[in-house]
Amino acid sequence: MTSTTREATATSLLRFATAGSVDDGKSTLVGRLLHDSKSVLADQLEAVERVSLGRGQEAPDLALLTDGLRAEREQGITIDVAYRYFATPRRRFILADTPGHVQYTRNMVTGASTAELAVVLVDARNGVVEQTRRHAAVAALLRVPHVVLAVNKMDLVDYAEPVFAAIAEEFTAYAASLGVGDVLAVPISALAGDNVVEPSAHMDWYGGPTLLEHLETVPVGSDPSQEGARFPVQYVIRPQTEEHPDYRGYAGQLASGVLRVGDSVTVLPSGRTSTVAGIDALGRQSDIAWAPQSVTVRLTDELDISRGDLIAAGAAPAPTQDIEATVSHLNERPLRAGDKVLLKHTTRTVRALVKEISYRIDIDTLERRSGAEGLNVNDIGHVRLRTAEPLALDTYADNRRTGSFLLIDPADGTTLTAGMAGEAFETVRTNDAPDAPDEEDWV
Repeated sequence: MTSTTREATATSLLRFATAGSVDDGKSTLVGRLLHDSKSVLADQLEAVERVSLGRGQEAPDLALLTDGLRAEREQGITIDVAYRYFATPRRRFILADTPGHVQYTRNMVTGASTAELAVVLVDARNGVVEQTRRHAAVAALLRVPHVVLAVNKMDLVDYAEPVFAAIAEEFTAYAASLGVGDVLAVPISALAGDNVVEPSAHMDWYGGPTLLEHLETVPVGSDPSQEGARFPVQYVIRPQTEEHPDYRGYAGQLASGVLRVGDSVTVLPSGRTSTVAGIDALGRQSDIAWAPQSVTVRLTDELDISRGDLIAAGAAPAPTQDIEATVSHLNERPLRAGDKVLLKHTTRTVRALVKEISYRIDIDTLERRSGAEGLNVNDIGHVRLRTAEPLALDTYADNRRTGSFLLIDPADGTTLTAGMAGEAFETVRTNDAPDAPDEEDWV
């Protein structure tokens, strides 16, 4: 690694999520990763050692470092999404530790929604199971760019290379069918520490990186210059003071791409155009801003712009009130056709109507199941929405930030559904899903 690459890696941040079936050893893996990377405080380790000794265990149970809820410790499972923050000399990390139970699929959706890498854990004795395929499908649905298959408990299969090779081949083929192109398989033993942080002395046949080495070196983010600039306006700044009598700035976080002074931009949904006159960042003027910087943008024209508007450079999405999207339902209350909801997209929230539940996706077979009366918790399906005001959405496949949205219960403000504009998988199999009938608009 060159010095330039090393410096870039040292300052970068990787968000990644873990997922695995029950008893695959995911909590132990996360605990081992934190312990061996020297990311555990002394008092935390002492507490784990004390509890482990009380249970009659000679070595500390590293799973206790992650299963923080009492119910998790009592049942020996992970229930809630837990975020862990740690760092090595080469990179900083935010880890979303997600549950493996089928009924907690929505939790994995939440944890993986912002992840750039997913670690899918399998038990070497069981191989690829139904829940493994489900986790791979969720990672593909959320367009997670990198996936690691961690084949755990290799010590219980005598570190046999053929066992690992067969599992890796099956999973890689399935992931490829979902459109996941970057998959790395790593044979590990979380309990013994093989290939988690340190290379294993028992698997000299494996010539790839350890799990941590891969996490430290995998490419992070995308090239902002290759994406269209998308700047959701969060706040309009008008000081109207003697020092700044005519100042008008639009504050927010650049969702994607690069903005430069002199760029021609379109304000959506109005469609008015202008030019970037200035960019203010951290109290200083700048000629350029790139995602995900928080800045204030000034334009050459005094346009009617408010919170929720989108300033876009380059090819801008066409505003629309008719949205087709793949959704993951997160709430115990079913989502049904005819429901009136609030739709939150970036900084904009509008009223919306669920016109149709087009179909539900069987996450195990990727088949469309039409005729669904509604979507229940953990269901993934396709819906048609009509909004009261136009929205400028990219397709989720093109832009994860501006292609995603939330459906919210207008009565109490609870989150109902996570949405992704466009189709979920290119490989979703159609069986009996009919073409959606036309319906009258409600606004």
